[in-house]
Amino acid sequence: MSDVVTVMSEKNETLSADDIVAYLRNNPDFLQNNPQALDLLLPARARPRPGEVADFQRYMIERLKADKEDVLQSSRTIVETSRANMNNQQRIHNAVLRLLESRNFDDFIHSITMDLANLLDVDIAVLVVEADGRDIPHVHTSGIRIIPEGTVDKWMRGKNVLLQDNIAGIEPIYGGGAMLVKSQILLRVDISAPATPPAILAFGSRDPNMFAEGQATDQILFLARVIERCFQTWLNLPG
Repeated sequence: MSDVVTVMSEKNETLSADDIVAYLRNNPDFLQNNPQALDLLLPARARPRPGEVADFQRYMIERLKADKEDVLQSSRTIVETSRANMNNQQRIHNAVLRLLESRNFDDFIHSITMDLANLLDVDIAVLVVEADGRDIPHVHTSGIRIIPEGTVDKWMRGKNVLLQDNIAGIEPIYGGGAMLVKSQILLRVDISAPATPPAILAFGSRDPNMFAEGQATDQILFLARVIERCFQTWLNLPG
């Protein structure tokens, strides 16, 4: 080691961690020939007190136990995430089947505004459609909330899906149920533009952390596409 220090001094350079690792790799007997160096390599909690012997083995066992616990925790997280994804997928499948079972257009709207909340385990589901100044029959169907023209783009901020946590419910969307909503997911529904006005499918929950930015949205977006196609079929609109 003195040779290494001498070289470092002559070159006025500082050894990097990679340099030290490379030296130890090329000199596997170094720690055996210099056992006092083990005290310097131990973490602070494993360093011996004056007069004590360094228990490197105990430290390694503790390290292995900690690593094992990290692996177990990661495994639990993966299993829980997989289980949640499977549950969500099952809910979406059931929701799609319910929509396809609708006997008429009113039943279809009832499925969206009443059945989906229960099937998707949320507190409220609402379909919101922009008013466009014309008397379009399907816009005025009972169970659909009407909002001023331009509101969808204002709320959606250029996105097809928006997840928000820890919020106050929006009264124009949820009406009297707005006070209950603490988190929500808003889905843009393009039924048949430009023949129909922009719309939003909103799901609200009293759980402030049920929906949050960063969550996967592929399944719920699939549901939105199914609803769009069902609308097109019931109203005989182009896709």
